Amino acid sequence: MKDLTNGSIVRHILAMAPPIMAGMISIMICQLVDLYFVSGQGDAAVAGVAAAGNAGFLVNGLMQVLGVGTVALMAHAVGRKDRADANLIFNQAVALSVLFGLLTLVAGAVLSRLYMRSIAADQATIEAGTVYLLWFMPALALEFVMQVIASALRATGIVRPAMLVRVVAVVINIALAPVLISGWGTGYALGVAGAGLASSIAVAIGALMLLAYFRKVERYVAFNPAQWRPQPHHLKRILNVGLPAGGEFAMMFIFMAVVYYVLSDFGAATQAGFGIGQRVLGLIHMPALAVALAAGPIAGQNVGAADAARVRETFVKAALIVTTVMTGFMILAQVRPQLLLAGFSNDRETMEIAYLFLRIISLNMIAQGLIFTCSSMFQALGNTKPVLLSSATRVFTYSLPAIWLSTRPGFRMEYVWYLSVAATTLQAGLSLWLLRREFSKRLTPVRPAETAAQAEADAVAPPARAPA
Repeated sequence: MKDLTNGSIVRHILAMAPPIMAGMISIMICQLVDLYFVSGQGDAAVAGVAAAGNAGFLVNGLMQVLGVGTVALMAHAVGRKDRADANLIFNQAVALSVLFGLLTLVAGAVLSRLYMRSIAADQATIEAGTVYLLWFMPALALEFVMQVIASALRATGIVRPAMLVRVVAVVINIALAPVLISGWGTGYALGVAGAGLASSIAVAIGALMLLAYFRKVERYVAFNPAQWRPQPHHLKRILNVGLPAGGEFAMMFIFMAVVYYVLSDFGAATQAGFGIGQRVLGLIHMPALAVALAAGPIAGQNVGAADAARVRETFVKAALIVTTVMTGFMILAQVRPQLLLAGFSNDRETMEIAYLFLRIISLNMIAQGLIFTCSSMFQALGNTKPVLLSSATRVFTYSLPAIWLSTRPGFRMEYVWYLSVAATTLQAGLSLWLLRREFSKRLTPVRPAETAAQAEADAVAPPARAPA
């Protein structure tokens, strides 16, 4: 366990952010590996695997519920030196991860074909996507347990082991994909089934490695089967923090669906250019997101320790780092966007659209970085409802005007990007205002040695009588 209530906050952030970013990059690579090796199986296979991958986005929402709830509550417990509560939250989260994993397997078996029928264009794509999902679902189910273990480690200030496991899993996936998909060395090609199986085997090995590390090295919290029996009060604590954060994924899903809808009349080149630009934008956002995710446990432990000044300092330092990083990327996107987009496509029209998209959308990079930071602070405070509120505000202030504008004569795709910049800037302003309000409510001056439990007890205790 690493005590984040002492020492340089900037040093803590800079130590934790790189491993977090490396883990995120490895996840993105893992998602691209299947598409790369499946490309040799034909267009239907590629379309099926890509469409099936969208189901993972919804599962990630459930993972976010577990991850955010676990990190926030465990960080609070670590900060106030309440090891018993940290262990209880961890084991209740483990029980939830098993339940969510089983539900994912059942849903995959029952709904995969129905899901593919609702989004695929032809029967070949439906078959390819269904087969891939059935073999990929074990990987998604195992991810829940990995998420809880990694979140528990992050709450205690440890991030490197989870990153290393992710990297190893990606290497295993890359090694297995050509063997299972194309039959390299075996002569027995499984096609899209091999893509899903390669991912499931890689994640299974990664889960076993992370479990072995946790049982051998981790000492602050541990598996305790006696605490796996569901306890409604503590499950409610986890879900109260995690569910709004999971709802944020639903808002993002709606936002992206509206973008694709309003661009549908501009043709394939426009959607391709947007897709390329959006993928590059995701990579650009990773350093800022990693800094924000690193700041969360630091602020969370200090919330538990009732050190209001250090919580505020964590936000200020993280916001400054994020703003500096995003300013650099914004300038690069404005001056030389081709450096960020090089190699993605040889089609001139597609790349011109991607350049235009990145130039315009980069204007909101600083605002997006602040949104990441505010979101992490809300998680640290244990109240993620404002995150859902700000995300919903962005969706509605963008979606309704975008759909209306798309019906007007003279509508141009640039309007979509400028509207997105305005909506994101509005969300950043709202997030900052909501965070300031939350700070004023939650970070009242208290005695340094006073724990959160003691403060609550003082608040409900009757006033003492004056001596006669």
